Amino acid sequence: MSFYVSLSGLKGAQADLSAISNNVANVNSTAFKKSKAQFGDIFAAAPMQTTHQVAGQGVRIQGIAQQFTQGTIETTDKTLDLAITGEGFFTVKGEDGTVSYTRNGAFAVDNDRFAVDTTGARIQVFPVNPDTGALSPAPTASTGPGDLADLNIPTTLKGEADGAQLTSVGVSKEGLVSAIYADGSTVYLGQVAMASFNSLEGLRQQGDAHWTSTVASGNPILGTANEGMFGAVNSGSLERANVDITEELVSLISAQRNFQANAKAIETANQLTQTIVNLRS
Repeated sequence: MSFYVSLSGLKGAQADLSAISNNVANVNSTAFKKSKAQFGDIFAAAPMQTTHQVAGQGVRIQGIAQQFTQGTIETTDKTLDLAITGEGFFTVKGEDGTVSYTRNGAFAVDNDRFAVDTTGARIQVFPVNPDTGALSPAPTASTGPGDLADLNIPTTLKGEADGAQLTSVGVSKEGLVSAIYADGSTVYLGQVAMASFNSLEGLRQQGDAHWTSTVASGNPILGTANEGMFGAVNSGSLERANVDITEELVSLISAQRNFQANAKAIETANQLTQTIVNLRS
């Protein structure tokens, strides 16, 4: 039995090493969220058996949970680099229509003048009045991803061929995107749609700091930045990974020692078994 107990310990230590190694490997990934392996003990006994005389049967992996803590904000001075300080996710839509959620705000303008992230997904915004910037209509509890629009930044005023040329783009802390043209006109293009969830741990990872909603996470709660449960949007900044490399290296050493200790336990059990087998020889 001791072989299997120590074997479960080896598997647990290996899972811990894998999670830590993934954290270290993604220390420079934008908006990456570190993971932590969670374990529970295995115990079994007969209904009438005295549990004080029964040892545990090893360890099991309960899950690998992501830690959605705030990462360090890094200044880039690029207007469409957006970082969230606080809770919330950007809402983006892929070419296939799939809606996902991300903290990676490294947005750029594609050939069709849509604002896209590093995967080519378009950032979603609430429609606004182009002259006043007022939401039309304001988001409610029933507002869903289908009520959002792609952010388009035309190079000329109102997209007209003979219109004034675009000179600059701005994004406020509330996520309101504005464009200023050569004739001094200001046009509001939309307000960045922020999403939150009842259970962040229930989100499904998609890679590239993207997540999709599941039954466990619940439906997205949409709103605007710098209001209520949603954090502020910082233009010209990106959120770095929330990985503390020093902490991870210490955890790596601890996981390695745990692996070695379980391997030593198996070796000791093997020596005891060999001694018993050789009693009659």
